[in-house]
Amino acid sequence: MCQVTAASERTEPVKTVVMEEVVRRENLIRALKRVCANKGSPGVDGMTVDELRDYLRIHWLDIREKLLQGEYNPQQVKQVLLPKKGGGTRMLRIPTVLDRFIQQALLQVLNPIYDPTFSD
Repeated sequence: MCQVTAASERTEPVKTVVMEEVVRRENLIRALKRVCANKGSPGVDGMTVDELRDYLRIHWLDIREKLLQGEYNPQQVKQVLLPKKGGGTRMLRIPTVLDRFIQQALLQVLNPIYDPTFSD
């Protein structure tokens, strides 16, 4: 079981987040809705947000097991150079939609612990 522990700067007890909270169905549904609403470009694998649901139906059990075992490795990011208004370029790094989905699920569990005053 993977655990993430965060100690508060105040005198509150230490909170422990287990990966099971991240892969909880309700959390995943919220994460999927958020990623799909944000749209975004495909990453290096070419998968679009519209293809993510079907992909998860087929592969979720394997991905979940890797997450729970601490063996999940994100894919490489796609790098795109964007022109800047004042000249020059800036690098934009685009993760795969699957990795964005997992990042969102993690964020939803960890953010209230690490940054409870963060504004929605």
